[in-house]
Order: sequence, then structure tokens, then C-alpha cells
Amino acid sequence: MMFSADIITLFPELFPGPLGASVLGRGLKDGLWQLRATQLRDFATDRHRTVDDTPSGGGAGMVLKPDILASAIDAISPPHDPRPRILMSPRGAPLTQQRAHDLATGPGAVIVCGRFEGVDQRVIEARQLEEISIGDYVLAGGEVAAMVLLEAVVRLIPGVLGALDSRDEESFENGLLEYPQYTRPQSFEGRDIPPVLTSGDHGRIAKWRHEQSLDLTRTRRPDLLK
Repeated sequence: MMFSADIITLFPELFPGPLGASVLGRGLKDGLWQLRATQLRDFATDRHRTVDDTPSGGGAGMVLKPDILASAIDAISPPHDPRPRILMSPRGAPLTQQRAHDLATGPGAVIVCGRFEGVDQRVIEARQLEEISIGDYVLAGGEVAAMVLLEAVVRLIPGVLGALDSRDEESFENGLLEYPQYTRPQSFEGRDIPPVLTSGDHGRIAKWRHEQSLDLTRTRRPDLLK
């Protein structure tokens, strides 16, 4: 079953963007996953292709209309579609490595990119949109957030990265931050590679890396150890 991503956006020209480069782009070209971007304005019903309106109750900005967005979702994701429907939103649940794994082993995702002040709550409820956030900050729109989500997911699809072992000890894969990495030259501006890494003793190296991961996690992300 191939991972298939559908993006609903006001700026389809932004895709694939970085998703079309490097190993992700190669995987896309090789058919390991699929990506399609749909213009939300194509579902507008007036000659001005209006997709937003003023917020009920007053306030600044504009809100995406529920009927227009629902039409787009229904066209792309009919009732039998097994893919989760996701809305990129700063008020959503934080994106985690575990959620990325869950999505990577599934059939794909339908991703709505919000704009303006947000999306009418009724379409969120009626179309069961799962709200996901990539951090405690606000962007101009959901397109970059959708790219972050897809990059986190697609790289986990078998065959995209090539060497699966390369991600086994990455940050968050085992509940810890990744240990420091080094490569040649042996000395750089007076800083040497830790001798244990060139000792050839794989047991000592593994122990050192685990201790470094623990220390970094305690210092930078103690919440992960809880």
C-alpha cells in the first residue's frame, strides 16, 4: 500500500517544494509515495472564487468558509477513504515521532492548510479533522507546516532513506536526544574527536554514546525522561 498525500491549499504552486529534493524527491519520483496539491479556490461558487468571510461575532481577519472547504475535502476524500484528515493548526496536538511512524505505516493523509484567522469550527467537526501543530508559534499559513509533517513521515517509509539503520538512534526514536557526531579531520581548530570513538572498541563506543544521549536529554529536554 503506497502512502498517498493530498494537500488542500490556496498555494498549490508551493508543492512539492523541498519535498521534491534529495531522498524524499527521489522516493517521489520512484513511486514510493505520492503527492497531489489541490487549489481550494476551485471549489468556490462565485465568480470571485471567494473562500473566506468575516468572523462571526466580529474581530480581525477572515475565516475559511465551511461549505467551500467541505466540498474540497469531499471531492478528494470520499467516505470510504481510509486516510486521516489533518488540519495544520497551532492549537493542534504536537507532532511527535510516534505520530509520524503511525502515519508512515498507513495509506497516507489528506492535509488541509489553513490561512487567515483559521477555519470554521463546523467543518472541523463535520469532516473530523485531526488538528496537528508543529510548534508553539504561528505561521502565515499551513503549507510549511504540512511540508514539515510530510518530511517527518515520508523519510520513515521503507526504501526512502535507503539505510534503515541510519535512523535507529536518531533523536526521539528511543526516547532520547541523539548523541554528538564527529568525522575527519581528527583535529579541528584545536578540538579533537573523543578518543573513545577511534578506539575500535564497539562496546565502549555504544556505552559512551548512550551516556552522551542521556546527558543531552537531561540538559535540553528533561521532559522526555519523564
